[in-house]
Amino acid sequence: MIKTIRCQISLNDILDKALNGFVLSREEVIFLLKLSRKQDLKELFRVARLIREKHFSNKIFLYGFIYFSTWCRNDCSFCFYRRTNSLPHRYRKSPEEILQAAVSLANSGVHLIDLTMGEDPYFRDRKGVAELAHIVREVKRLTNLHVMISPGVASEKMLQEVMKAGADWYACYQETHNRNLFTKLRLSQSYDLRYHSKKTALELGMLAEEGIMVGVGESWSDIATSLEKMNMLGAQQVRVMSFVPQDGSAMSEWPTPNRQVELKVIAILRLLFHDRLIPASLDVDGIEGLQARLNAGANVITSLIPPYMGLAGVAQSTKDINQGARTVKGILPVLKDLDLKAASKKEYKNWVLNKRSSLTIHCMSEIGG
Repeated sequence: MIKTIRCQISLNDILDKALNGFVLSREEVIFLLKLSRKQDLKELFRVARLIREKHFSNKIFLYGFIYFSTWCRNDCSFCFYRRTNSLPHRYRKSPEEILQAAVSLANSGVHLIDLTMGEDPYFRDRKGVAELAHIVREVKRLTNLHVMISPGVASEKMLQEVMKAGADWYACYQETHNRNLFTKLRLSQSYDLRYHSKKTALELGMLAEEGIMVGVGESWSDIATSLEKMNMLGAQQVRVMSFVPQDGSAMSEWPTPNRQVELKVIAILRLLFHDRLIPASLDVDGIEGLQARLNAGANVITSLIPPYMGLAGVAQSTKDINQGARTVKGILPVLKDLDLKAASKKEYKNWVLNKRSSLTIHCMSEIGG
């Protein structure tokens, strides 16, 4: 009788494989997701930091966040700003208010301005798209910074207009790549339309950010699938955020997950995507959650918000904002404690220019066959 010998997966072997730039298998990714021993997690995070250091030294990028409209046409089960929720304060900031916030963020030392909104119907017709493009153009002119646009699902026309106005990035999170779970989270929305909007942005020459949420009923296998989809998409920035229950949402009684899951996914993202940008968001746990996310391998701090401008966050609409903690000044002590530094604006510009140049060459080769 011939015996089949199954090789046992070894954590050290997986980490060595990742360090040396080899692609991890789906089985190996799920093995890492299931880690629970403190020493194993410590080693996972250590290797993630080594890979980050190899590609980014000790430099961290900083993103300013302007949530300029809390109106939304969607009714996502997890979101505070879902269409049918009567609890949130709804606002739509004027172009002047948006530009004031952008200049404030630029003066504080951020590297990018993230212009985020719900899927506000106001910005969906031709006039609204023109106004959005105008805002992007003026933010670029006044700040001389890179701009990310996060408007939800965007038409090709919208993407063309904001890109022409100077937007460098398009962010649109799938939340999950399990189609059945997607339909429970993003009610009455198209999985394919959302996913293909990112492909369209990439084909046009924009950089793309993809993201998932953990703690919403996904399995380890679902997370592994999402990581595969992120790779297939070719997103230059990949992220994970923990679910936070929102008053007035369909999931208001759903528990928030142990943050260990998010931290493991951040580290695995770093093992899989060595030179990509991986955010540590302040929008989940505020300043107190930043150190753990950076220790897991993140190299971007997102959701830096100027205080006292009436701007909200998404997962945590008010946390640490008016206290001034979600500012460049507020996070610098955390970086110092970890022997990290804020990158220079030139370093971020060079990274973006390099990635967009590579993207353009790839698109041209695709067209050329």
